[in-house]
Amino acid sequence: MRIPAHSVCTAIRDDIVAGVYERGSRLTEELLARRYGVSRVPVREALRTLEAEGFVVTRRHAGACVAEPTEQEAADLLEMRMLLEPLGAARAAQRRTEAHLKVLRGLVRLGQERARRGNSEDLRSLGGWFHETLAQASGSPALTSTLAQLRHKIAWMYAVEAPADPVESWADHGGIVDAVARGDSDRARAITSLHTERATAAHRLRFPAGAGGAERPERVRTSQHPVNMPSLRH
Repeated sequence: MRIPAHSVCTAIRDDIVAGVYERGSRLTEELLARRYGVSRVPVREALRTLEAEGFVVTRRHAGACVAEPTEQEAADLLEMRMLLEPLGAARAAQRRTEAHLKVLRGLVRLGQERARRGNSEDLRSLGGWFHETLAQASGSPALTSTLAQLRHKIAWMYAVEAPADPVESWADHGGIVDAVARGDSDRARAITSLHTERATAAHRLRFPAGAGGAERPERVRTSQHPVNMPSLRH
């Protein structure tokens, strides 16, 4: 069965974000096809998509390589998120469905419960799910896609410290959902803006931005995706 290029793209992107492929390392079609158990055609398509997203660059005499973003490019991502997430919340207040509200309220209940218990690992995944759902509730596929790309790239470039007060953080989430449920765009935007500003302060660059070079030897750690990637065949 031919595995779609978007599934291969997701697998390569996830491994870049996880640090399986180091910044500046080469990404050859032959190596990737062998690692993921696919032909070179979907790999080629995936690399084009990842280049458009900014994860991959094509260098003369080297071909496709993992990008090496500068400190300014990394900072720009956080600024973009601070602008777009409040916009998404405001749009969600106007366009959300009852299904969106049900999921958001369920996530807030779980998040507030875990925050009281101090379960930080669960909180990280629940927070990601919350913001993904909030973006989807905006009713704008373009905005949802852009925010998803920002989250991937920010996770790649930054380590995030746990909130100093997770209970307060999840109280913000609850306030956002209440505003969205009431259709109060201004309130949803304001709370999300404050929440995003607090979250941004907890981000620390994972690497010395701009360091390294295209000629550095490729080093690949253990991938989270097994060869032949059976999970992609569903």
